[in-house]
Amino acid sequence: MADDNYYMKQALAEAERAAQRGEVPVGAVVVCRDRIIARSHNLTETLNDVTAHAEMQAITAAENALGAKYLNDCSLYVTVEPCVMCAGAIAWSQLGRLVYGASDEKRGFMRYAPDSLHPRTEVQFGIMADECGKLMKDFFKKRR
Repeated sequence: MADDNYYMKQALAEAERAAQRGEVPVGAVVVCRDRIIARSHNLTETLNDVTAHAEMQAITAAENALGAKYLNDCSLYVTVEPCVMCAGAIAWSQLGRLVYGASDEKRGFMRYAPDSLHPRTEVQFGIMADECGKLMKDFFKKRR
């Protein structure tokens, strides 16, 4: 059984793919029964779609992989704290566990809607937070 750091490293690899494409470097993986069933990264620029966040893409892919709309037995690993939109999707999918790396003090759901997740969703944060945060900071430093 892999641990949280292993899965967060997989999400970080997705975030690096996003950065290579000129996307904001956020990556996500969905794990179900110790197996990655979905991987994604931000695609907002590529798809010209403000809703194409890594979490949204990963949730959709996971639901398709399982053939179900609920992800109660799954964990979502994402490099940055989800926004309110993504938190809503996490709630509607009844995700079992959310694990994120870096906090997002400007746009994260904890600032605007801390009670927006499904009541049974477990939350773990700060996993590889320094690495996740550094990727974001470096990306925006290069853009300025």
